[in-house]
Amino acid sequence: MGLSVAEALTALETLPISAYIGESWWFPFLESIHVVTAAFLVGSIAMVDLRLLGLAALGQPVGRLTKEVLPWTWGACTLSLLTGFGLFATRATHYAGNIAFQLKMALLVLAAVNMAVFHLSTSRRIAQWDTEGTPPLASRAAGASSLLFWIGVILAGRWIGHLL
Repeated sequence: MGLSVAEALTALETLPISAYIGESWWFPFLESIHVVTAAFLVGSIAMVDLRLLGLAALGQPVGRLTKEVLPWTWGACTLSLLTGFGLFATRATHYAGNIAFQLKMALLVLAAVNMAVFHLSTSRRIAQWDTEGTPPLASRAAGASSLLFWIGVILAGRWIGHLL
């Protein structure tokens, strides 16, 4: 019989590495890296979203812009996930019950689904509209949704430490 979610969270936060992170300089270090990588992540995504909305970089094809920022996006995402997990592990049961954390995770899922839908459907026809100043409605909707989800992720993330 496997562990319940509560037991798994308790096991995670009672690991020696979790206690070490939570009681040392590692927590503020990881938190700082998490904030910096979040800025890179959201900044690179916002560049593409603003282009999809027809509000910025109109002289750049969407495909080229996406190709240029994607390595930064994935690198920042990887580091943000790693540092976020390190922070989460220190108080897993507390964070799991924190409404701001729950909202942040829900918004991250919505942002990921939005990105997947865009890349699996809307962007498949990119050759038809790539150089147009204003992309089609579906692309603009994906860009607007993405911006809203990521703004929500950042706002909810800032609230996590303030809700006890």
